[in-house]
Amino acid sequence: MKKVYVADILRRKCGNVELLGWVSRIHRLGKIVFITVDDSTGSIQIVINKNSVDKQLWDKAGKLVLETAVKVKGKMANNSLHKNKEILADELEIVGSSDFSLSPSPRSDIDIFDPRFAKLLLDKRHIYIRNPRYIYILKVRHIIIGFIRRWFDGEGFVEIQAPILTPVNLYEDKSAMQIKIDKRQVFLTQCVGFYLEAAVHALEKVYNIGPSFRAEETHSPRHLMEYWHIKSEVAFANLEDIIDLVERLIKDLTIELGKNQCFNTPILGTKFCLDGCNIPFPRIKYTEAIDYLHAKGVKVEFGRSLGPKGEVELSRKFKDTLFWITGMPRKVEPFPYVVDSADSRVTRTADLIASRGFGELLGVAEKISDINSLKGRMREKGKLNDLRYKWVEEVHQLGCVPHAAMGMGVERLVRWILGIPHVKDTIPFPRLFRRRVYP
Repeated sequence: MKKVYVADILRRKCGNVELLGWVSRIHRLGKIVFITVDDSTGSIQIVINKNSVDKQLWDKAGKLVLETAVKVKGKMANNSLHKNKEILADELEIVGSSDFSLSPSPRSDIDIFDPRFAKLLLDKRHIYIRNPRYIYILKVRHIIIGFIRRWFDGEGFVEIQAPILTPVNLYEDKSAMQIKIDKRQVFLTQCVGFYLEAAVHALEKVYNIGPSFRAEETHSPRHLMEYWHIKSEVAFANLEDIIDLVERLIKDLTIELGKNQCFNTPILGTKFCLDGCNIPFPRIKYTEAIDYLHAKGVKVEFGRSLGPKGEVELSRKFKDTLFWITGMPRKVEPFPYVVDSADSRVTRTADLIASRGFGELLGVAEKISDINSLKGRMREKGKLNDLRYKWVEEVHQLGCVPHAAMGMGVERLVRWILGIPHVKDTIPFPRLFRRRVYP
């Protein structure tokens, strides 16, 4: 098993080293071959001098092509011209040959956000995932998810592995992916909220990080058919409680990432966002947002989503901060959410809008605990007599308590923090609408 990585070698001043990695660049200059070898932690230059190595090694160097996996042994040295560290090779072994080529090369300095390369990078994602920019993004994604999991654990939450196959949907059936099992129609989960709602009455504070699926077609830069959801629920909690929880999570995550210098993003050509540090985030009611947008010439019908244009216009108002839109209309919100007693047109919910025009980041809701209120909302949404939801009703018939929930897409979070144009570049193998499932 490999024990020494490029990052380890770059921390050394001198000595003999052994490195396993992939050839990302080759430059031949007379009797010297310069080879750049990459691994998951970085890259380093290998120098092979014809006058210093045997014929067999020189011949191997002459036949190398990009993406060949190699084992290199040699001595550390400093490049006198550039003061960069390099390895003066005295042994070279081919570990994995490279039998076909792609242009541009997978590990080259390609702009992965350039629309001209979008189809190629999607068709060959299994190869271009080797690009340093994708490696960087996926490492940040890993660290973000790891921090969030530790944060919830530190707050006394218990992680629940909710099912991916479900008989019921939070929204309409047409918006979910359908499959048949034993001739019965079931769905790939859109939201694990019903299951967390059941679990919260046992464990009081629960969370889930898992996949969600969407059948309703959209081509916005923040939607995928398959994405990862961070969901949590808290017993004996209301809307203010869940807003406070989310704000503390975003603040703590931003501060943690800001401490780590490796999260400077010159490799992406974007700016790392630290706007989540200052809480509480400002708020605007949905009804106020409608009036504000109308005054700005943005036409939004009451009872509908504000849409990307509306969110961008509001972002200009709030500038470099996240902000809440509270009291989302009951017409668009699903039945488990509490209707506001002060204004029956809206619910006790809120959407957190990311700064810098990146749109909705997450949603929170105060959920119904009273069985009669639940049945009233189910009747309103045409679900009251649907036997598939019987178990959801039963949860509300045995000591159901006030509880609140939040839900956030991992890809949207990573996109906002790193300033990435589209969520497709924040996940290893994206699933987009009107594209075959490949690779």
